Amino acid sequence: MKKKVLAVVLSTSMLMAVLAGCGSAAAPAAAPAEEAAPAEEAAPAEEAPAEEAVEEEAPAEEAVAEEAAAEEGKVLNIYCWNEEFKTRLTDHYPGYEEVDATHGKIGDVDVVWNITPSTDNAYQNNLDEALLKQADAAADDKIDLFLVEADYALKYVDTEYTMPVADLGITADELANQYKYTQDIMTDSNGNLKGVSWQGCPGVLIYNREAATAVLGSDDPETVQEAVKDWDTFVATADAMKEGGYSIMSSVNDSYRVYSNNVSTPWVVDNKIVVDDNLKKWVDDAKALVDKGETGTWGLWSDDWSKGFYPDGKVFAYFGPAWLINFSMAADTEGSIANQGGWGAVEGPQGFFWGGTWIAAATGTDNPSLVADIMRQLTMNEQIMTDIVKADSDFVNNKPAMEAAAQDDAYAFPVLGGQNPLAMFCAGAEKIDLSNLSAYDQTCNEEFQNAMKNYFDGNYASYEEALDAFYKAVTEKHPELSY
Repeated sequence: MKKKVLAVVLSTSMLMAVLAGCGSAAAPAAAPAEEAAPAEEAAPAEEAPAEEAVEEEAPAEEAVAEEAAAEEGKVLNIYCWNEEFKTRLTDHYPGYEEVDATHGKIGDVDVVWNITPSTDNAYQNNLDEALLKQADAAADDKIDLFLVEADYALKYVDTEYTMPVADLGITADELANQYKYTQDIMTDSNGNLKGVSWQGCPGVLIYNREAATAVLGSDDPETVQEAVKDWDTFVATADAMKEGGYSIMSSVNDSYRVYSNNVSTPWVVDNKIVVDDNLKKWVDDAKALVDKGETGTWGLWSDDWSKGFYPDGKVFAYFGPAWLINFSMAADTEGSIANQGGWGAVEGPQGFFWGGTWIAAATGTDNPSLVADIMRQLTMNEQIMTDIVKADSDFVNNKPAMEAAAQDDAYAFPVLGGQNPLAMFCAGAEKIDLSNLSAYDQTCNEEFQNAMKNYFDGNYASYEEALDAFYKAVTEKHPELSY
């Protein structure tokens, strides 16, 4: 009970901060400014030769840096919901040593991973409880950095729990090569950037080349794009796919993000829930496809949804970003379409994005210099980010790196049969608009899909009945909202 109360208090305070537009509280600086003084005091006497002065200054500066590092904490606590960021740090951060599944080392600093799955809001509840205790926590127990997703990033951005990256010493020049949308989402009402990401998540339509050849006569991207260029054409192609023995998508939920990313209003306006016309269009289009037997209603990540990753699943397309292609479609499983290089990629009916992970520094961290360096290395170091693309086929948050890779066949995706989709991702990342995000997106998106699945499956007699169930589910979790 105590945990629930703490989480509710934190969530309420965060959301009130977002709605009131209040700024973040002052956060601790990356390193005390007065510690720079000893570098000047270490200068040699005037009679010493100039070259000796140069030789003596460097060790003095190193000593100051070591002294600053020595004053930081010896435990780095990281809060996240899965292994993705841990893999990035383990594989690409200089000097990281893995100890076991939840521990690592960076120099003489112990890295402790607190990984809680997102199911049933468990990650946020765990994080919220820890943040509430942050001010009184022992140094070794303080959260140093934590990760957030797009659907609930705003919950933490406009609060005192996240530090401006400027307070860590990170400058605008260092951030200049990142995609603008990745910074927009983490910028508070006072213009302070509160987190950074190593990845961009523009999406594409991922199509089954075998199905395209069988039904459309070619698996060439130009041919496929023409068959899915808008939603009316997409629906017509669904009819052809059914005749050819394929489902247009595994589930109606595959296209949900494409529609929800192209709304004209946020989920919540002045504490009132708003269902955008484009979401209603998704319902209408999805219901028609389900009624014709041209797609299913499976939940994402379910076994039934995943059957389309294999030839026998007979699914034509999924929608997703680079991380879906390379990490979620069974690329390492023998016999899967991805393992055989049997997918292709095109822009599809509309541009969209899905997900993304941001690194935030927790106010009160006793490791500000190390947190800043992790941010710099993973999200601003072009060589490391290029290595991430090479090793993981991820789309990284660095324009020069991605634009160069988009023109280089060496960066082709094996799962796409040697196609290089990065030019599409680059174009998509530039168009992403996050002006309609709200702090309630995760709840609203999940509950809307849950309610509409019941409608598609015939458990609700009408759209209005499903909509009423959606409203009730959201307001039970957020009683401050109305509809």
